Amino acid sequence: IVGGVTTESNEFPWMVRLSYFNRFYCGGMLINDKYVLTAAHCVRGLMWFMIKVTLGEHNRCTTSPKPETRFVIRAITGDFSYFNFDHDIALLRLNDKVPLTQIIRPICLPNATDDHYDGMKAITTGWGTLKEDGTPSCLLQEVEVPVMSNEDCRANTSYHPKMISDNMMCAGYEEGLKDSCQGDSGGPLIRERGDKRYELIGVVSWGNGCARPGFPGVYTRVARYLNWIVDHSS
Repeated sequence: IVGGVTTESNEFPWMVRLSYFNRFYCGGMLINDKYVLTAAHCVRGLMWFMIKVTLGEHNRCTTSPKPETRFVIRAITGDFSYFNFDHDIALLRLNDKVPLTQIIRPICLPNATDDHYDGMKAITTGWGTLKEDGTPSCLLQEVEVPVMSNEDCRANTSYHPKMISDNMMCAGYEEGLKDSCQGDSGGPLIRERGDKRYELIGVVSWGNGCARPGFPGVYTRVARYLNWIVDHSS
């Protein structure tokens, strides 16, 4: 996360950390007691049985308090392609149910009809690098970014319009400065609802560098996958 702040301890209790052969590499979020949602590019091509999921963590560089960990017994990706990063979303089935506590609980999914987040302030969180080509953070970071309309992202950024599909969502400032970065992939883009609960609206997917002017972060648009998520995560 670039330009953000350290979260309060377990402020975002759905946040999970993925490691591969014990090396941290992506984020994700708990959506019920058996499934984690993440980005397809965080699982495609990997031996998914070597992915470890760590829950209820704040500082990933210490071992106390000992966090909950699970392994992945099934990884489900849809029509994801590395060619254009469309459909960058995946479900991970955990080897055992997770006990839901104050510090481990699922994120709310959005309403199917409610797909208009343009101009809304959203929050993305992760343990990723604090600057482009930097080192990952020990403490969970958060940053607030405004959601752009896809029309705006195609017309008024430095991305080629064809790069931004209807399954994507851009969030960030014209001048850059605040963004998700390497290692934040698969993590959440959330917004606070009227009832003070957070709902998931995006999954950290891709971008040109981090926090560069004219290149906002690009997220998978979760509302377009609600049926797919429900069908595969019961």
